[in-house]
Amino acid sequence: MGAADVVPGVSGGTIAFITGIYEELITTIDNLNLSVVKELFSNGVLNTIKKYNLNFLFSLLAGIAISIISLSKLLTYLLKAHPILVWAFFFGLVLASILYIARQIKRWSLATISIMTAGAIISYYITIAEPLASPESWWYLLLSGFIAIIAMILPGLSGAFLLLLLGSYEVILGSISGFFEALVAGDWNQFWVHLKTILLVATGAILGLKLFSKALRWLFKNYENYTLAVLTGFMIGSLNKLWPWKLVLKTRVNSHGEEVPFLEQSILPQNFQGDTLILSAIGLMITGFLLILILERVASKKQA
Repeated sequence: MGAADVVPGVSGGTIAFITGIYEELITTIDNLNLSVVKELFSNGVLNTIKKYNLNFLFSLLAGIAISIISLSKLLTYLLKAHPILVWAFFFGLVLASILYIARQIKRWSLATISIMTAGAIISYYITIAEPLASPESWWYLLLSGFIAIIAMILPGLSGAFLLLLLGSYEVILGSISGFFEALVAGDWNQFWVHLKTILLVATGAILGLKLFSKALRWLFKNYENYTLAVLTGFMIGSLNKLWPWKLVLKTRVNSHGEEVPFLEQSILPQNFQGDTLILSAIGLMITGFLLILILERVASKKQA
């Protein structure tokens, strides 16, 4: 999930769904409240951990953190050096995920298909929206954390990509790396500046998790088919962002002074200027597709 959440266009929620931990994750988050702190003293640490399923949550969060820290630089390099191959692999991942989630829909109807179509259209238009500027006001950082965490737990919607659209992606990643750099260098002024940004985003994320997990749990309980349909639609629409061959419409200069794509359009391989790497890309699409099938089979055996 951590590796997926680092990449704009790929959803950690999709990985959670495929591995069979999605509903447990939503339920665990929804059950958390301020009484956890009280029960730590009254019922003991071990009883509280068991009651609120905190061992599951801690393990998951540790895995996400380790993945983000260890893979963020590698994924950033690969996206810069081999974009077609990386996006092809992610395209295969999400394509197989769509088929997996769609198979969970127990009853198809006109309403189900309509909801799925609406989800696909909304998600598609998100992928072609032009990113906003990068405001750094406290309320915007709160809002960014709130929106991003909701997308991160929704299969098919990428929190990192929404942060990119909001213009907060670079600010937040810069604050995370800057925080550790300032800590090592002993630059306490920058340390507190970056810490403030991280705390604002984290506060928004906690609020988003708590409020949205309750709504999502209710939707799964009462309208499971429709919820799965709209999630499937979100993932179908997100394929546009993951398509490997792009035409750059606009560029921007990042914090390192490098010119990078700002707005892109999906095109056919034959219209791409440069080496299309078509055979390698197809091979990686198939690899990503098969990887999800393997994950699904492993998760099914563990649940059995």
